[in-house]
Amino acid sequence: MVRDEKVKVGVLGATGTVGQRFILQLSSHPEFELHVLGASSSSAGKPYHEAVAGRWKQVRPIPSSIRNMMVQECEPSAFAECGVVFSGLDSGPAGPVEAAFRAANLRVFSNAKNYRRDPLCPLIVPLVNPSHLEIIPHQRASQSPQLDRGFIVTNANCSTTGVVVPLKALEAAFGALDIVMVQTMQAISGSGYPGVSSLDILDNVVPYISGEEEKIEWETSKILGGLKDNNTAFDLHEQSPIRVSAQCNRVPVIDGHLACVSVSFKKQPPPSPEQVAKALSSYECEAQLLGCHSAPVQAITVHMESDRPQPRLDREWQDGAGVNVGRIRPCPVLDIKFVSLVNNVMLGAATSSVLNAEIALKRGYLS
Repeated sequence: MVRDEKVKVGVLGATGTVGQRFILQLSSHPEFELHVLGASSSSAGKPYHEAVAGRWKQVRPIPSSIRNMMVQECEPSAFAECGVVFSGLDSGPAGPVEAAFRAANLRVFSNAKNYRRDPLCPLIVPLVNPSHLEIIPHQRASQSPQLDRGFIVTNANCSTTGVVVPLKALEAAFGALDIVMVQTMQAISGSGYPGVSSLDILDNVVPYISGEEEKIEWETSKILGGLKDNNTAFDLHEQSPIRVSAQCNRVPVIDGHLACVSVSFKKQPPPSPEQVAKALSSYECEAQLLGCHSAPVQAITVHMESDRPQPRLDREWQDGAGVNVGRIRPCPVLDIKFVSLVNNVMLGAATSSVLNAEIALKRGYLS
């Protein structure tokens, strides 16, 4: 259902690659209206098309309605009329800027890593755990002075997102997981622009991405865990801990993070590959049930071909809003293994934040 009046939204870090994706998603959104674009002082005061001259790296052109919008500094006063603020800031400025916006009673949906570990901030993959929004009243009440509107919601690391969606579906169908082994092959767009130099990535694979393995290993437990103590704390999957081991590699692919995943189940005997495929393909999430604009029709698309999913062939399926899974088969060491693909710049970044805001809107957290 389309609202009579759209929610005014702003974008922090609007000139960066994640900010550009926010702009493409929000420029024609049925419920959100782009109202303010924020960037560094070197871009402030310029029309948007001038601020990103030479740095617009999207296939689609800058939306005509946005080209001449003046870029503002990332100051709360410039965003005072916004019902939602999306942050595509790098981690350096994100911490203090997002805290200042929350203190100014603004609602921040962040793609940055700064508040993912915060015990009061939900870390939400919209296809997995939107119930964690229920900690928002406690987050507001814990601020000094207490807030009646402002909060910070974060989305997960892009590589974690592509893994945790099928893990959630497996838990829902077959009970607790025991061990998860992950090896990623991550696209260069995950490092932003200008990112990895051509001399480092062409004809090469880089078997190290700073901080990435740690993120997958700890984010998984917070995302798959629940809330406790009357929605005032996260249980970090304490009732059935998962052991996660990740190895991350940068590969010469533009968009699309591929992950080879092996899992074992606490309940034995484990499900068959056929049962796993059925559970993944039938998995539904709250964003779908609520009819959110950016939700995929199919949360997890299961490929039966022996050589899919592939980044170039499958990353744009459903506008990159779902997860693709294939090569489901027995694992001789654990129980089941499969390959997962996420569009790291869509569901792994901007789409997650936008979907989180859409869910929050339908749940009444933006009123």
